[in-house]
Amino acid sequence: MTTLTLALIATVGAGALFAAAYAFSRRIDNYGVVDVVWSYAFGALAGFYALAGQGWPVRRALIAAMVAVWSLRLGTHLFVRVAGHHPVEDSRYAQLRRDWAGNLAPKMFGFFQLQAISVVALGVAFLFAAQNSAPRLHALEFAGAALWLIAISGEALADAQLAAFKRDPANKGGVCNVGLWHYSRHPNYFFEWLIWVAYFIFALASPLGWIAIIGPAGILFLLLRVTGIPMAEAQSLRSRGDAFRRYQQTTSAFVPWLPKKL
Repeated sequence: MTTLTLALIATVGAGALFAAAYAFSRRIDNYGVVDVVWSYAFGALAGFYALAGQGWPVRRALIAAMVAVWSLRLGTHLFVRVAGHHPVEDSRYAQLRRDWAGNLAPKMFGFFQLQAISVVALGVAFLFAAQNSAPRLHALEFAGAALWLIAISGEALADAQLAAFKRDPANKGGVCNVGLWHYSRHPNYFFEWLIWVAYFIFALASPLGWIAIIGPAGILFLLLRVTGIPMAEAQSLRSRGDAFRRYQQTTSAFVPWLPKKL
């Protein structure tokens, strides 16, 4: 199949998947499900491209494996979190309910469909790699795979450190500033972004791969300006108050760095 055909099929499939996710979310009255579906959808997308693409089989298998590992790890992490708090909904979606009161259903359906479009758009790196027929891996692909390994390990470590902090009853209501969280207020977001940088570097070895810059650029915008840091910090300020304000004054918001001394 041509690259355009693959992209069109992926777009229709993603739209159908998120329409079903929307219906399920309404049924259980928890729109936080969209985060889980969004994470798993990338693994499905990369798998589809790997099976239907016309590129070198080794490259198709490698990019699909990289995406699948990341997708399953993040999706399962979010699934455990959403299921563990159900029926209490994530604060971001509770806020959207308030913002969209009176017109919630159509706006939330549109929001779910935007997530579908974002999956296909951000996943162009997987598409171009799956269509690359060069019979050997390029140095850029080795570099991308190496950065991906570092990034996914860092993200997993940050998540594990935060989970361990929260499990300790002595830390109830406190601010996690241990391990990677001592150097960044959002190390998980930083390493998440690095994963998308790795996919972009991998795609650069393929024709039109430069278009995949949409991945790290889009994720960076979302993390810094939309659903990532702004919403997370607003919630932390509401729940932890002055303790989190002091944390903000000393610790880098995104890129890990030595903390300031007050």
